[in-house]
Amino acid sequence: MREFSSMSSLTEKDRPIVQLLLNAGTCPRCILRFCSVGSQMLYRHPYKDLMKVLKEFLKNNPEKEDTVCFDVVDPPCKKVRLEHPEEGPEDLNHNGALPQIPQVNDENTAVENSAVKVCNVCLGILQEFCEADFVKKVCQKVNSADYQFTSFVFSVSLPPQLSVRERAAWLVLKQEMRNLGLSLSKDDIVQLKEAYKWIIHPQLSEELGVPADGKSLFEVSVVFAHSETDEECHFLATACPDCFKPAKNKQSVFTRMAVIKALEKIKEEDFLKHFPCPPSSPKNLCVALEIQCNNGAVFVAGRYNKYSRNLPQTPWIIDGERKLESSVEELISEHLITEFRADSFNFSSSGREDVDVRTLGNGRPFAIELVNPRRIHFTAEEMKRLQQTINTSSDKIQVRDLQLVTREAIGRMKEGEEEKTKTYSALIWTDKAIQKEDIAFLDDIKELKLDQKTPLRVLHRRPLAVRCRIIHTMRSEYIDEHHFRLHLKTQAGTYIKEFVHGDFGRTKPNIGSLLNRTADILELDVESVDVDWPPTLDN
Repeated sequence: MREFSSMSSLTEKDRPIVQLLLNAGTCPRCILRFCSVGSQMLYRHPYKDLMKVLKEFLKNNPEKEDTVCFDVVDPPCKKVRLEHPEEGPEDLNHNGALPQIPQVNDENTAVENSAVKVCNVCLGILQEFCEADFVKKVCQKVNSADYQFTSFVFSVSLPPQLSVRERAAWLVLKQEMRNLGLSLSKDDIVQLKEAYKWIIHPQLSEELGVPADGKSLFEVSVVFAHSETDEECHFLATACPDCFKPAKNKQSVFTRMAVIKALEKIKEEDFLKHFPCPPSSPKNLCVALEIQCNNGAVFVAGRYNKYSRNLPQTPWIIDGERKLESSVEELISEHLITEFRADSFNFSSSGREDVDVRTLGNGRPFAIELVNPRRIHFTAEEMKRLQQTINTSSDKIQVRDLQLVTREAIGRMKEGEEEKTKTYSALIWTDKAIQKEDIAFLDDIKELKLDQKTPLRVLHRRPLAVRCRIIHTMRSEYIDEHHFRLHLKTQAGTYIKEFVHGDFGRTKPNIGSLLNRTADILELDVESVDVDWPPTLDN
């Protein structure tokens, strides 16, 4: 046998764990986990070498304080402690009694029992799925998806029944250790996910050519399943029904978190009556149900002008029927989706205008979240060309200051939204003839306070409330006996149309009541949205 030299080792205290688990059909890497070995390098040794070392360990004279060493650099995280036997249930097996653990007299017995079996604890996760073939399969999936990324984070979803099997193995080990005056806490066991990532990370990193980084926005995920043992969690629903409640977005009530919660509540005696300890070896390995990639969202911001009086900001759909063929949101986002190769998008803006209202001046700030983009790197020049593409594709809108921003920066668009100001230009009609002097007094009104009950036209999507809004300034331009233009600077969130016609008395005061005649609005333009974001670009 190859000689391993290192600080990391198994000691005589680990002998009962190794002996019991090998005999039960547990793989070498899971045995290291139960021996509290926290050295990452150990788990990366070839499977056959680990099995050979454990077999040699059991062959050594148990009368000595044996030590098995591996050639690794980092020290282990050993937590098995010598303590007084702790109180617990008496020896119980599947019918209420823990079986006696057979001593391994024949040096080949334990190895023969475990060499060809699927691990009874990890169901093959730390066996087949740590090998180079599986790593290459994952990397082929990643490369074929054609993402841009400079690092990755690896996530794994394990079948919930693994938690049940690990609990069963721990209970039988705990009893054996207690008999020897030792203890093994649940917290001493190295988590399966953690051990798996120790093994898989360096292999994925080498194959993909980029480092693993827990903060990376590019995620490679694997979902494992094991249909043969799917029903092993079901007894927990009878013992702890409160832990398993249906959720709309979950296919099964037996989620990993629900199972863990139930395992924390169930009494050891009840668990031992319903589940074999140690767990039996399955016939089949786990399967990798899904191998998926996902890039974190990218955020694009800018300002848009809207020149059409027949274009909604977002798709106008009523009772499933589309009313207009396009929208501001779609005219901008369709180009971004194509260039970033994203799955979908979410559009937001600093306020919104009605379908028949234009947005002029320096435009309205907007931001678009691009979900799961394949392309994420764009130069300033490329963003400028993308802006030009959007602007030449339609005469209904224009965008400016198009740029990549962070998720956090988008918050600035919404900060103090109601304290911001907006300026408007409204074309107003009156039923009674007016002269220039009839409207001149409007120019002198400052900080006019309004009480605006939710307008009838938006009551279907906004809660009924009375909102206090302020008209900061007004400036009138006389046109003829029945028309004038009014320039207004208002608090953001003011309903301008309702301020003009009064909305059947729901907005007080209003232009009609101030002029003592019926007034209505014919045209409305947004001339500025006074939000200092996103930063102005030289384009």
